[in-house]
Amino acid sequence: MSFPRCALLWARLSAGRQAGHRAAICSALRPHFGPFPGFLGQVSVLATTSSSASGGSKTPNTALFVPLSVKPQGPNADGDVGAELTQPLDKNKVKEILDKFYKRKEVQKLGADYGLDARLFHQAFISFRNYIMQSHSLDVDIHIVLNDICFGAAHVDDLFPFFLRHAKQIFPVLECKDDLRKISDLRIPPNWYPDARAMQRKIIFHSGPTNSGKTYHAIQKYFSAKSGVYCGPLKLLAHEIFEKSNAAGVPCDLVTGEERVTVQPDGKQASHVACTVEMCSVTTPYEVAVIDEIQMIRDPARGWAWTRALLGLCAEEIHLCGEPAAIDLVTELMFTTGEEVEVQDYKRLTPISVLDRALESLDNLRPGDCIVCFSKNDIYSVSRQIEIRGLESAVIYGSLPPGTKLAQAKKFNDPDDPCKILVATDAIGMGLNLSIRRIIFYSLIKPSINEKGEKEIEPITTSQALQIAGRAGRFSSQFKEGEVTTMNREDLSLLKEILNRPVDPIRAAGLHPTAEQIEMFAYHLPDTTLSNLIDIFVDFSQVDGQYFVCNMDDFKFSAELIQHIPLSLRVRYVFCTAPINKKQPFVCSSLLQFARQYSRNEPLTFAWLRRHIKWPLLPPKNIKDLVDLEAIHDVLDLYLWLSYRFMDMFPDASIIRDLQKELDAIIQDGVHNITKLIKISETRKLLNLESFPSERQSRLSGVLRSQARRARGTKALGSKAAEPPSPDARELSLASRLVQQGLLTPDMLKQLEKEWMTQQIERNRERTESETHSKGTRRKKEPDSD
Repeated sequence: MSFPRCALLWARLSAGRQAGHRAAICSALRPHFGPFPGFLGQVSVLATTSSSASGGSKTPNTALFVPLSVKPQGPNADGDVGAELTQPLDKNKVKEILDKFYKRKEVQKLGADYGLDARLFHQAFISFRNYIMQSHSLDVDIHIVLNDICFGAAHVDDLFPFFLRHAKQIFPVLECKDDLRKISDLRIPPNWYPDARAMQRKIIFHSGPTNSGKTYHAIQKYFSAKSGVYCGPLKLLAHEIFEKSNAAGVPCDLVTGEERVTVQPDGKQASHVACTVEMCSVTTPYEVAVIDEIQMIRDPARGWAWTRALLGLCAEEIHLCGEPAAIDLVTELMFTTGEEVEVQDYKRLTPISVLDRALESLDNLRPGDCIVCFSKNDIYSVSRQIEIRGLESAVIYGSLPPGTKLAQAKKFNDPDDPCKILVATDAIGMGLNLSIRRIIFYSLIKPSINEKGEKEIEPITTSQALQIAGRAGRFSSQFKEGEVTTMNREDLSLLKEILNRPVDPIRAAGLHPTAEQIEMFAYHLPDTTLSNLIDIFVDFSQVDGQYFVCNMDDFKFSAELIQHIPLSLRVRYVFCTAPINKKQPFVCSSLLQFARQYSRNEPLTFAWLRRHIKWPLLPPKNIKDLVDLEAIHDVLDLYLWLSYRFMDMFPDASIIRDLQKELDAIIQDGVHNITKLIKISETRKLLNLESFPSERQSRLSGVLRSQARRARGTKALGSKAAEPPSPDARELSLASRLVQQGLLTPDMLKQLEKEWMTQQIERNRERTESETHSKGTRRKKEPDSD
């Protein structure tokens, strides 16, 4: 038997010991078990100190604190030391003591001083009580205190130090709040970029509306510099500058999330680079940097990338291109870095006017018209109606591959091509050179996500309307004047009002936590999920009025998607920053598969990916097939994006890029024939063949055929019958659509509803008679009142 064990047994006292004896035992145990927690009076002093040390920071949102589980203690190999020193605890008395402890107002107030609000206090107590009641043996210190309380030798408040210790186990945030606040302090972002702060940069803001030449003048400075970087919002824009620069004899590389292209034969980096804004280097020195569309610094999801470029680029001259609404904010931000902003104003190069008449009908379309829709369904509907009128249209929307967008734009711009109408979303607002005479807003309502991640359906903003309307009558196109109107007459006055409003000045710039900051958070909260870490970081973060923390819902979505896969924190962070469309199930499942393969240390080869996407792929037969192909293109983009972060695990990037080009050609062919796909899809949707079970399809088809033969021209049969319950209501809804399409008359619909009701009554009667028969009580069948 060890000496500490002998000392404990020798120090055993009777159950009725006094407080002084307990103190002596605690003193004897300290060399072996560490210091005992203090009593309530001592804790009160500590609480006061802790509270004052917080510095009056904002109260954290404790709803984000996810409790960790603490398992009760099993049997101890050395036996129950606490019971040997005192006696076994009476669990019934212990439960009474714990309930009394929970109800003490003083204890609840003291818990609040340590950050335990009512919710956390309750959760911590439930866990604490379960731990005490379910453990086979307790630590000697808490066993002795509980025993003393049972015999009146101690006060119930003496449990608080043990309760607090347990609360910090299940809510580790309580232990390190001050450290977390320091890590998430985002109040001085300029200090994150010491290389940029070490130089005096010249900031030139090229301000003006669309088609004013502001970007052209900035790019000329870029071409004439010894070295430069162009930072654009889209891959298409980066590609455009890449091609123009090399065509002008200025060697330029291309860097996007999914692509790296070097033009030097030896693979050495060129002095110029065109990149998407997220990919710009903040450590490489340049003579000139161009940041395009600087107003996107306010974007709820991507604004952080423009903030990073503005504050961090190491360039002697930084040329900003964007709306005048960003001038004041940029000036304020540069004031904090000690840099002045020179503003150069530009006017629109060609006139643009808002018409006094709406289009009202697609029969009034003219060559050079562009109908702007804000949903794919509207794109499909309008394209189909244009095709019915014998016209040909090009189609551009956001989820199309870049190659397909460029092909459709080329088709529309070609004066020798019969396609003279464009149907597009606001994807035409940036990155495409289009020869548009008139912009027609099919609707003015656009779904959007605000800074809090909430979905909003509101009229487009003045900034958005000006960006889209400005695509008409561009200087480089065949139309030297632009026109703007709406599809519906009632929208025209609202459009004029929106365009005449002053653009609200941009108030704040976006920020985003870095991987290093998240790693430091994880060091303090090692058992917390990445999604929960992000929530806590955002809640603890402190920003001044010039900044906001960008919405991270997409990041959290990916984090929750791959949470169960064993990955290191840095690798998990990279996977979660991969750009995916969370509305595409196949893309999401592919991210999950990629992460799972990576965790198994199994490289994702071309052969594996080929099986995953079921290559070779067939041309689309309907709209659903086209959407599926777009999703597969996004999956290939995801592979390429990850291949530049994990080259060993995604080794076949070059082959996948060739595969993607083949897929782009297939999608281009599908979009070229999109009206045919829409027509086929409408027919299938009309008959609801994709969602109906085969039995119900045949049953409904039989009813429709019989009605078409014997009910055409029948008079209305009284009032409309009540709709039968689901799922049959879907079939009547189908019949209503057939009436709208002119394939079913109202009289036929009423007859169909009556037949449905008759079938329902017959089924109910047969069910009732069957039940009655089973009970042995036959009833006389009533005549059919219908």
